[in-house]
Amino acid sequence: MTTLREHAVLMAGYNRWMNDKVYAAAARLPHEAVAEDRGAFFGSILGTLNHLLVADLIWLHRFASFHPTHFEALEPIRTAAPPTAIDQRLHDRLAPLQAQRSELDVRIEDWARGLTDADLDHVLVYANSKGVVSRRDFAGLLMHFFNHQTHHRGQVTTLLTQAGEDVGATDLMVLLPQHAPD
Repeated sequence: MTTLREHAVLMAGYNRWMNDKVYAAAARLPHEAVAEDRGAFFGSILGTLNHLLVADLIWLHRFASFHPTHFEALEPIRTAAPPTAIDQRLHDRLAPLQAQRSELDVRIEDWARGLTDADLDHVLVYANSKGVVSRRDFAGLLMHFFNHQTHHRGQVTTLLTQAGEDVGATDLMVLLPQHAPD
């Protein structure tokens, strides 16, 4: 049976693997196609990829700032000002967005590998961007963090497919180890 900590490590690896695939597919398109408003929640492929990065930075900042462990791997995120809006554009071009995404994905994997059961068994008290205070199980927030990535990457893969780019296999199952028969 996989522990929640092991699942977090798996999801961090899945996050990086899928982001690599999505950005590779987006890089095969001209900038105009990546920036074109396609009617998605965040408009374009570029807008949705910006949202994913922004949301990850916001959540990781909360985790690093309000969890008592503070997570050394997240120190650069804790000490930086987080984005202020979920639709904030951090980058207007794919290359710098991809560079920041790649760096963050390595940090997320390092952080996930360092999580302990004690870290996961905690109620996180934080405020959202509107100042509303919440008290939620950290383990549940961690699952939300990874699920949110999957949700919006699904939108990006649809937009990429509509633009003529195939991302290839996207299922987490591809990364699950095959067990030998009993």
